[in-house]
Amino acid sequence: RSELIPFLTDSLDDEDEILLAVAEELAKFVPLVGGPSHAHTILPPLETLAQVEETVVREKAAESLRAVCEEMSQSSTEQYFVPLIKRLSTGDWFAARASACGLYAVAYSKVSPSVQTDLRAQFGLLCRDDTPMVRRAAAGSLGNVAKHATAEVVKSDLLPV
Repeated sequence: RSELIPFLTDSLDDEDEILLAVAEELAKFVPLVGGPSHAHTILPPLETLAQVEETVVREKAAESLRAVCEEMSQSSTEQYFVPLIKRLSTGDWFAARASACGLYAVAYSKVSPSVQTDLRAQFGLLCRDDTPMVRRAAAGSLGNVAKHATAEVVKSDLLPV
């Protein structure tokens, strides 16, 4: 985790097929980096991959990010994964924002109510993004986010977006 992950992070400017394979394999690295308590070390290269132009690489990176988050504790999710979502959500390029849309549901169910409120607000901004591809990604993820929210929250916060 101290050498391979930084090396991978720095070496992510290869062909799309290689990037796709790296994104797929990183989801399996949690046991290799020391288990769930060190799962956050896998996030930087996946965050980079979630911002690439090629759609299949971005989608695989988001899938791997969701798998890694599933293994993270609540505190690690709040400390490492939620800031990653916020960085992607405020990225300059649409690819990062589109990838972020698919990460909200997995994090939402694992964080405290105050963080859930912040995530809903940020997700609402993506639903109203200027870029149609980001809005489409947010619309596609809305149902998954709603599954993890209470009926009251769905009515008050999610349906209006």
